[in-house]
Amino acid sequence: MASALHVGAATSNLTPKLGTHMAGYFSDRLADDVHDELHSKAIVVQNDDTALAIVVLDLIVALQEDLAVAKQRASDLTGIPVESIFISCTHTHTGAATTGLLGAPRDEPYMSWAMEKAGDAVKLAYNRLRPARMGHASGSCPEETHNRRWHMQDGTVKMNPGYQNPDLVRPAGPTDPEVAVAVFIDADSSPIAALTNYSLHYVGGGSGTAISADYFAAFSQALQRMAGSDFVAIMANGCCGDINNCDFAKPAPEHSHPYYQLQRVADVVASRAYGAWQQIRDFRSEAILGAATEMMDFTRRQSTAEELQQARRILASPGDHEVREQVYANELLEVDKEPLVRPIPIMGLRIGDLGIVGLPGEIFVEYGLQIKHRSPFARTMTVELANDYIGYCPTDLALIEGSYETRLARSAKAAAGTEQQMLDTAVAVLNQLSGSH
Repeated sequence: MASALHVGAATSNLTPKLGTHMAGYFSDRLADDVHDELHSKAIVVQNDDTALAIVVLDLIVALQEDLAVAKQRASDLTGIPVESIFISCTHTHTGAATTGLLGAPRDEPYMSWAMEKAGDAVKLAYNRLRPARMGHASGSCPEETHNRRWHMQDGTVKMNPGYQNPDLVRPAGPTDPEVAVAVFIDADSSPIAALTNYSLHYVGGGSGTAISADYFAAFSQALQRMAGSDFVAIMANGCCGDINNCDFAKPAPEHSHPYYQLQRVADVVASRAYGAWQQIRDFRSEAILGAATEMMDFTRRQSTAEELQQARRILASPGDHEVREQVYANELLEVDKEPLVRPIPIMGLRIGDLGIVGLPGEIFVEYGLQIKHRSPFARTMTVELANDYIGYCPTDLALIEGSYETRLARSAKAAAGTEQQMLDTAVAVLNQLSGSH
């Protein structure tokens, strides 16, 4: 049975010190400035018999074993079961190197500290629990989301082929324009928190060595500005492994300053979220809450003996090969050390008639569209980079087509069949939470 809602929200600061290794490029960078702070943002939702925590970290990715530290700390501080704590990452490319990928070494001291701080945010939100009502709605923002993979005239598929490339044929996949928003308000109708979900890779901007939470932070500021209130505004990234903000059919946009595009996109998406928020007429003070996780056996691809031997040859004579080829050679050898199959969590939450499902990688937009279509809930948020990290999860078709998201590395290792397996598992979790089978 539904029972009275209590909600609290809070943030803790995750900004690393200068000199920290940064992730997101094909080479190591060290932070030398801070454009805006990184945060752990948490919402705790509780009724008479269940408590849930939703946490979004301004990190590029986080592994299951690291998130386990944050979840255990949050649970120790609040009593919320570890199994009811949902943590995802925004995927900013201007944060700390959270795992050793593509040329950037993992920053161990930072991760030990950051996971403790991530847990703190849940306790801070728990401390602020108060009677609340919740409503949700969706807007649409097709203008700021574009499939970054294109069919080319030579028959190949290319990621980021360049603005108005004369060889462009058509995008190689769809987009998901939905801007879903769940709003939590207190007894005086003042906002406590807003959780938004939109399928857009980071936007990017700045020098590349200045710490920034990217458009996710600018979105939060814009939504608070529009609402005229100080509350915890969160953007949980949707399925966007093949999506970015570049419309290659048009000329390259002009930027008046390095962060212009980031800020502009944040303002546009926030306006759609706020517009949807203003259409909510049914804020409910009671809701059924639930959390469920299914462990899925994730299978990685394998290199041939010849491919591994070639990788060793490249690394043995680095002067004869480009940096990117050396990086991928090293990635091939690192992937080969990993288990062929390992269990990964597919986690779902229920808040009334809102379903939320978390997928642990950079998930192609097609996954999110299919899950929403099959979901039993009135509205469903699909959140990527949630509760673990397994790299890009392309469609089976994309694996055949090729390009960056499919080139074997620790950041791109999903085998054929992952798509259907993950979709079916995610829908099964949502069906379990809704009580339908």
